[in-house]
Amino acid sequence: MTSTLGDLASSATGTLTSRLAALSTRSMRYIEPVTRAAAPVARAGKAAANAVPVAGRIVIGAAIGCLLVGFLLHWSELVFIGVTLTAALAIACGYAIGRTTYAVTVELNPRRVVVGGRALGRIAVANSGQRPVLPSRIELPVGAAHAEFQLPRLAPGQEHEDLFAVPTHRRALILAGPATSVRGDQLGLLRRTQTWTDRIELFVHPQTSRLKASAQGLVRDLEGQPTKTITNSDLAFHALRPYEQGDSMRNVHWRTSARTGQLMVRQYQETRRSQMLLVLGADAAHYASDDEFELAVSVLASVGVHVIGEENQIVAGWDGGAMHTVSPVSLLDDSCRLEPVKRGAKPLREVVRGLAARQSQPSVVLLVVGSQTPAADLRAVATLFNHDTVFTAVRADVAGEAVMRRSGPVTVASVTTLRELPLMLSRLGTRQ
Repeated sequence: MTSTLGDLASSATGTLTSRLAALSTRSMRYIEPVTRAAAPVARAGKAAANAVPVAGRIVIGAAIGCLLVGFLLHWSELVFIGVTLTAALAIACGYAIGRTTYAVTVELNPRRVVVGGRALGRIAVANSGQRPVLPSRIELPVGAAHAEFQLPRLAPGQEHEDLFAVPTHRRALILAGPATSVRGDQLGLLRRTQTWTDRIELFVHPQTSRLKASAQGLVRDLEGQPTKTITNSDLAFHALRPYEQGDSMRNVHWRTSARTGQLMVRQYQETRRSQMLLVLGADAAHYASDDEFELAVSVLASVGVHVIGEENQIVAGWDGGAMHTVSPVSLLDDSCRLEPVKRGAKPLREVVRGLAARQSQPSVVLLVVGSQTPAADLRAVATLFNHDTVFTAVRADVAGEAVMRRSGPVTVASVTTLRELPLMLSRLGTRQ
């Protein structure tokens, strides 16, 4: 009896489950078409909501409220106010309704400037339709600012042009656009917008300093840097040793062998081409001011541009990851995106470790930091590399003095202005 009831219950459960599944399948057949049909309505409703600013919504609410209360209480004054507000909305609709046939062009010249350089923009609006277009205005975001341009009535084929200047007093990546036409009444009750262009990038590069040729002891080595590793074949001669079985006969020094009566072979110091690791520590807590961070970015850009120009191998990066080093321009473009990391900054050692993994053991490591960076952090970074790596730190210290100190295995050069960088690097080169 018990097993019969269990079988009935399981059979009923299975039947109910299958019916629910079938019902769900049939429901989806109807839900999907309804959803697709409702999508345009939802987009239209969203567009309509965006077309009514806050002032328009207040007027609509006030008009409805005045008409309802006025008719219910037979209060003619409220009815008059409601009718007046409704008429204002109807007039505003006349300004917003209508086709806009614009061809909009936004240009920036040049697209790349140095801090403080002159950057001009041009916006041209032409009527590409067959009918005149009523006056309107164009809104153009430029960085954090918004520029507005008043457009007159344009006949078919007529073009209106405006020029504007872009502020470049600070390093930044400035986005201009998109250009949006706005049609609406003068009271701002209703507005109709239409986007015409994409965003355009303006790179405001940091200031850089041309490094002297004497700095090449640190950042350039055409034939490679000798290490303390001894090898049987390389460029830097080290010494002679007696011949051992398996040595190549090409390395036999025959004159010495003839003089000593014993085969002698050459030994060399292993050399390699310079591979530079250039890192900016971007932890905001390590910088005393924004100007100090900008100085650090300029130091990074100056060294990076010099090394890339010498066609040496380089990996450059910061807390946000590696930077493009295909050309000096690509590095400068990426430097426009550098910002202090104010929250969740990783330890400096972890930042350098992550970037160092992108290349084999670098021969030169240059770390750019702020004046508040603890010396213990620099020493911790130095433990990542062996004795064949030249490890140096350049400290941006606007309020300090230009000095060079030794902190354990690290040579720290402090610079207060960008003009001091070439001299400091040349002194570092002679110390290596």
